[in-house]
Amino acid sequence: MTVSDHSAPENRSELHSAEHFDAWRETLLATPAPAPILTEVGRVTEVGDGVAIVTGLARALADELLVFECGVRGIVLDLEPERLGVVLLGPSELITLGEDVRRTRKVVSVPVGPALLGRVIDAMGRPRDGLDAIAAVAETPIEAEAPGILSRSAIFRPLATGIKTIDAVVPVGLGQRELIIGDRQTGKTSIAVDTILNQSRSQVICIYCAIGQRGDAVSRVIGALKKGNMMARSIVMSAGDEETPGLAYIAPYAAMAMAEYFSDQGRDVLIIFDDLTHHARSYRELSLLLRRPPGREAFPGDIFYVHARLLERAGQFTQEAGGGSITALPVVETQAENLSAYIPTNLISITDGQIYLSPRLVRKNQFPAVDLGLSVSRVGGKAQSRTLREVAGNLRVTLSQFEELEDFARFGTRLDDVTRARLTRGSAVRNALRQAERDPMPAAEQLAVLIAAMEGLFDTLSEQKLTDAMGRIRAAARKHLQVIDERISEDKALSEEDRKLIIATANEACHGPNA
Repeated sequence: MTVSDHSAPENRSELHSAEHFDAWRETLLATPAPAPILTEVGRVTEVGDGVAIVTGLARALADELLVFECGVRGIVLDLEPERLGVVLLGPSELITLGEDVRRTRKVVSVPVGPALLGRVIDAMGRPRDGLDAIAAVAETPIEAEAPGILSRSAIFRPLATGIKTIDAVVPVGLGQRELIIGDRQTGKTSIAVDTILNQSRSQVICIYCAIGQRGDAVSRVIGALKKGNMMARSIVMSAGDEETPGLAYIAPYAAMAMAEYFSDQGRDVLIIFDDLTHHARSYRELSLLLRRPPGREAFPGDIFYVHARLLERAGQFTQEAGGGSITALPVVETQAENLSAYIPTNLISITDGQIYLSPRLVRKNQFPAVDLGLSVSRVGGKAQSRTLREVAGNLRVTLSQFEELEDFARFGTRLDDVTRARLTRGSAVRNALRQAERDPMPAAEQLAVLIAAMEGLFDTLSEQKLTDAMGRIRAAARKHLQVIDERISEDKALSEEDRKLIIATANEACHGPNA
């Protein structure tokens, strides 16, 4: 009796445990098994300067982002049966042979949104200005298909650069792709920066993408933007020459992705690529390290496509496509004025015109050194204001005749009075086109100075007096020519009374009692 009393609780406990186990087993059998997680792992077989060769990832896709065990990321650029050519987006010194590599099934993406304005970032969208992290709206792939023809509209609005020579003779429209081309030290970056500074009079958002530039050069650009109160509406992206070539390769695409975010919101964006010569060299370096066959000037055969698929994303878009615009000003460097080199000819054929800066004009101290004979805008003239268009035609003819006569006069030939007058007028007009750096001019001031030059008010002035006279004309235009500003903003032609008012105001500033 005593034994049965002690064993009863144990029997009940064992029975309860058996029932609990059976219930748990039934629940487990009724629960569907979780889907297996497949992780593809490859191995590093070679590491070079900015590239790596990976095996074991047979399902990897072109342009897919890979992650190395050390944390460095890379982009699949070459797909071969037994190997992948990977462009590294970080230092290759961190990668070791045999290291694991994993797929991400994603492409390279960068942060976008208003929080980027006023910041200095790298090609991956990471801050480089020492400030807080960027609160991005979203991340978007750096590669995107260029908008189709039905998503584009005609270019009808001007982009004022604030530079007399360009706005009058080689105008740029919102949504245009205008190439800035010239030898080293001819002022290409200065024109790009002055164009950004002139947007303080508009609502255009600006992106400056420095590719292969020295840190001090980028620092000077940032200083100019801050001084001109444009940093708050600008993004500065830097992929310096001290970084891996992979970052220089993706930088312009990342900057274009950021521009597309704003254009989709209906905003106007100006984007500067400074410069695509360094971009092409970075791509050539990566291609040769990956053993791609070299072509003309050792560039791979797809270098044209590399730049075309970038610049084709710019344009003026319809309301259905957002209604915004992306104006691209790519910069390219020539050597010894060789416009027929491979990369310059590629970009000339892709873009809608070029602004050519001549070293010969630099030697004559003519800044900006825009060669009007070799510069052309195939689109911007349709968006140019009527007031400047009236002056532009005569200006180009006057300068072309002057240059022909100037070459002829060097032979010491005796000149008649008409020829001497043309030489005097042409010299005065060319001097009137000079403009200091970081001093963009409103359209009304440009118009007053150009009309004064074309009317001969500068013919008798020395170079120093002409510079002083232009300063007084600009001040008088700001004070007395508000009506001209209205004509320009309304895109109306100048009346005869308006023209007389400009000439009288300029004449008073040049030859009046206070001159």
